[in-house]
Formats: sequence, C-alpha cells, structure tokens
Amino acid sequence: MQKDIASIRRDYQMSSLDEASTAAHPMDQFTLWWQEATASNIDEVNAFVLSTIDANRAPSSRVVLLKGYSSEGFVFFTNYNSDKGKEIAAHPVVAMNFFWKELERQVRITGNIKKISTEASAEYFHSRPLGSQIGAWSSPQSQVIANRDFLEKNFAAQTEKYKDGIVPLPPHWGGYIVEPTQIEFWQGRSSRLHDRIRYSFENNQWNKVRLAP
Repeated sequence: MQKDIASIRRDYQMSSLDEASTAAHPMDQFTLWWQEATASNIDEVNAFVLSTIDANRAPSSRVVLLKGYSSEGFVFFTNYNSDKGKEIAAHPVVAMNFFWKELERQVRITGNIKKISTEASAEYFHSRPLGSQIGAWSSPQSQVIANRDFLEKNFAAQTEKYKDGIVPLPPHWGGYIVEPTQIEFWQGRSSRLHDRIRYSFENNQWNKVRLAP
C-alpha cells in the first residue's frame, strides 16, 4: 500500500444528524439538504453517480447530472441507446449517490427507473444550448468510433442540417425518472462514527431507521 495514499484522511466535524431532526418523508429531507447544498456554492451540486447492472450482471457506474426532482422521484436525461440506456432497459433498477464533500454529506438512493414522457423530454431538450441539441444527433454514444475526427465531422454535418436553429428531439434521447424505494442520508462525524439515517418504502409507507456507521 502506498504510504502517501494510505495517510490521506479527514475528521468530519461540521454537523450531525438524528432521527428526531429528520423529516418524516425522505423527499422533504432531500429538499432540506438540497437547499443547503445549493446555498453552499458546491460546483456541479447536481452531479451524482448512477449505477446500473450490465449484461454480465456486474455494476456499471458513471457520473450524470440531476435535472429535476419531485415527490415522485429524480429525473435525468441521456441517450437511450447508450450503455446505460441498454442496461436500464434490461434491468430497470438503479442506485444513485450524491457526495457533497463541502458539507461532509452523501445521499444514497436505490429505486426503480422508467422513461418519462416524450413531451417532457422534448420540453427539456429544447431548453438546452443549441450545441448540446446538435450534439445529441452527432454522437452514437457508447459505440466504438475511429477517432475524434469522426465526431467533429458528424457535428459539422448536423450543424449544417439544422442551420435554421430548429432541432427536433432525437427518438433515441430523453429522460428517466428514478422512483426511490430506499434513501439513506449520511452525515460525516468525528472518529468515523458517522450518522446514517435510512428511509425504506415498505407496506405503502416510508419507515426510518438509524444504521451503524
């Protein structure tokens, strides 16, 4: 083990978390933490790790961006033909993880996932910068390509095609909603005695427990 890596550590002392101070519903608790995170000027506060199950039933993770949430769940957008899109189609269960190190917090979420409506996907798609809209038509996401030049030429061709600035929603692109079945709120504490409060949806209601760190 490399000594310089093994010696990296931090003692968390910023805050605490207990059952009495947390909301009855996990989405209310998420809103409270989300508001505190956004007020803390965290860079790309909406970034989270999304984990899916690949064709070999192994975990597959990548960072994506949250684009909305409600009492129903968490929304993000992607190419449906990407590796994650294919993995979601085969195994529509995922895990999410937000890590806000500036607040010494993380939120772990597991749940079922499904596509949102085409109308909702189109509304968001057309709110994106023009370059991002054209990029969605230009990149065969997750496929092997010969070189960077392939992408540049594709982008140039699509830019010419949609030079009027009107870009339709690609049929292979849109949003998903993760409908949570479990949400854990983790607050770093001193001496690694972290606070962990987990909500689980059971028998049509949310139940809350404390976990050992």
